This record gives sequence, C-alpha cells and structure tokens, in this order.
Amino acid sequence: MAELERKSRQQIQEDPGDSFPEMTAPLHFDVQRHRLANGLRVNLHHDDRLPLASVNLWYHVGSKNERPGQTGFAHLFEHLLFQGSQHVDTNGHFRYIQQVGGLVNGSTWYDRTNYYETVPSHHLDRALWLESDRMGFLLPTMTQQKLDTQREVVINERRQRVDNQPYGAAWERLSEMLFPEGHPYRWPVIGYMEDLEVARLDMVSDFFSRFYGPNNAVLTLAGDLPENVMDRVEAWFGDLPAGPPVERPHVEPVVLDGPKRQVVEDDVQLTKIYLAWHGPPYGRPEWYAGDLLAAVLAGGKSSVLREDLIYRRRLAKDVSCQMLPTELCGTFALVATVRPGVDPAQLESALMDHLSVVAGGVMAQAQVDRARNKLLTYHYDELETLGSRADAISQFTTFFDDPEAAAHEPERYLPLGPEELSGFARERLQEQRMAVLWVVPAETATGDTE
Repeated sequence: MAELERKSRQQIQEDPGDSFPEMTAPLHFDVQRHRLANGLRVNLHHDDRLPLASVNLWYHVGSKNERPGQTGFAHLFEHLLFQGSQHVDTNGHFRYIQQVGGLVNGSTWYDRTNYYETVPSHHLDRALWLESDRMGFLLPTMTQQKLDTQREVVINERRQRVDNQPYGAAWERLSEMLFPEGHPYRWPVIGYMEDLEVARLDMVSDFFSRFYGPNNAVLTLAGDLPENVMDRVEAWFGDLPAGPPVERPHVEPVVLDGPKRQVVEDDVQLTKIYLAWHGPPYGRPEWYAGDLLAAVLAGGKSSVLREDLIYRRRLAKDVSCQMLPTELCGTFALVATVRPGVDPAQLESALMDHLSVVAGGVMAQAQVDRARNKLLTYHYDELETLGSRADAISQFTTFFDDPEAAAHEPERYLPLGPEELSGFARERLQEQRMAVLWVVPAETATGDTE
C-alpha cells in the first residue's frame, strides 16, 4: 500500500499536467411533450435530416416489479410481445417492419422494458399500428402454447447465458449477497429456472394487465415526422383503456454490516474476483461521481487499474469497473481475473489498495480529465444516432419526467474532479460494506490456463 501511494504521488508530481481542453455540452434538441387521456406520455423530436422515423416505447416495468417465486416475467414478455396480437399474426411484427427495410428489437432491464423500430418515415403508421396493437390487444391471443414455446426459449437462453456459461451465475450470487430476501434487485432479470418452469398463463396475464397499459408507458417519436403526427398517435393509441394505477416499489436503503464473502467453484480455468458495494440511485449527483470513478479506474488501457495490475505488476488478466444505472439504488462493482500463478488474495489486496489511495485524495487531475473526456465522447456519439436519441428521451421521461435532460446528461460530469471522486470512495467503498465473491476453478476444470 505504501509503495503504491508513493508511486501515485510521484506520478502526480512528474505530470503537472497534460492539459485537457474543457469540454462543454452545447447539444440541444427540442422535445414536444403531450399526454393522452389514457395517460400515455408522448414525446416528439423533429429531425428531418434523414427520411427516417424512430418509434421508441418504454414501459416502466422490469424485473424489480416481479415478486419472489414469479421472477423472469418482464423478460418473458419481451419475447411474448413479438408473438402476435389480435390483428397481427405470430412473428408478424418482425415481418412487417423488415418488409419496409426497418429495424426492430426490444430489451429488458431491472427497471424498464423497451421496444423500438426505425423505419422509412412514410411507414411511420405501420410501426405505430404494431405497437398499439400489442399494447391493447395482446391478451386475447395469449395461449398456453405461446407461453410454453417462449418459456422454453427463455429457459434455453438462461442455460446458454448463465447456467452453462463460465462465471455465468456470478452476478446472481453477488446480487444475493448484496440484497436481502425480497429486495427487488436480488433476483436476475432473466429469472430463476424454477420460477420460469412453473409460470402459468393466469400469472403472466395478470402481470401484463398490471404493467403494460398506456398509463405506464412513454412513447417517443423522433425523426422526419409529419405535421399531423399527434393525430396519428391519437388514432392508434387514444382509444386504448388505461391500466390500473401502478404501485412503485419502495425499499429502505441497504447497508451491509460487515463484509460478506463467498468462494464458489465453477468449471473455469482462472479465478475471477468480484467486489461490489451499494451505490446511490441513478440520476443523483453522487451516481455520476461513481460512474466517472469507474472510468478513471478501468476505462481503457491507460486507466489506473489496467496500467498497474495488467501491464506493470501483471497480477490480472483483465479488470473492469462499472456503476450500474439502476433506479432504486446503484451498484458499484470491480471485477478482475487473476493471472495464472498469482495468489487471488494478492490481487484483491492490490484492488483495495487502489481504492484506499483514491479515498485518501491521491488522484491526478489529468486522470480525471482523460476519463471524463472518454465518457463525454461516448455520450455525444450515442446521441448522434436517431434511435439512441429517442431511447434517451424515453429513458429520462420514464425515470425523471424530464425528456429534455437527455441532451444535458453529459453536463453532469463537468463539475466533477478528484475531490468528488475521493469523497465517493471514502463514503461508499468501505471494506465493511462490500460483498466479495471469488469464482475459483473446480477440481474437474481442465485445459491450458495460460
């Protein structure tokens, strides 16, 4: 630790400053806001530079809205919503969009489920019809056969991504260590196998009825939109009935009383170390400090941890760091794979030494500037594409009822410096508040470990 701290101070003294030009956030785009009588929030963002229209629909429901014993339903519906509705045949959604050269997909997260299409702008009605039909007319065509088919698809997906994947169950185990029984972030987005296997048609139909109404959704249209676009939205969505009021999960802040540790065996060749802490909810100023700190530590080849642990001391094969953008509370996680011949305890100690250095205020301004510039570049690059811009508008409307904030999120990083990042580390990344998971090679693991 002392050697590492001396080296960090020396580096700062020898590098009095690569100067990084201050980046500002001049980006601005207009968003027109509307709300239908049934509660559907609608955002319009006009951009006629290309003859394209992006339709982006967010439902404010994810795995956190599930309950123990009924996990995986939100992700299951990501699949079921592409299996036809009252006026659209099975797999018709993909076919109708692809026939006109459009792009279509969906995704599920802890806090939301989203669906999106980008089509030639003169085919906007086609995308609106498809989204409105599955919002309002999915249940009449929901059958046991569809449920059984898609459940098997999800079960196979879980087998491939989790159960039969090296380190695949590590994040599940880590979440179970961080969050107590019943906490909405304790179970995985994809769900537990035993819950998926017993899911019944009445269970999933009830889940859809509670969460997939227009009053729990945000529709964003971006691109080359016609002048009468709200008339088109009203025609397709206006007569859909609102669903029941949605009760938002509320949890008390979770604080670990002493570190939690587990060692699990897996059919892997190298030990992987996971360190995790509770963080602030996404959107809080402190969350952005944690996100920027993650970029300083492991965001690129020149980042602090990669430069020291991979290239200089050669303790790790790889290292990553992230701050999860989750709504109720965040998770700050460090993950590193131990290099062959290295004691895992040595690598864990080195990781903790770096966090102690950060908490002690030893951090170069140039390191922070470099990491911030990378984050800003990423954010601005994302907002250049029509689909990503629509998605960001839906996101900020869903979580904060502030669509215009999508253009200004990069500004949240500008006032942050070494002091704020050190404060985050001192307050949040304490040893007595962390969960530590080692995934180690099982005795049956074979193969070259180099």
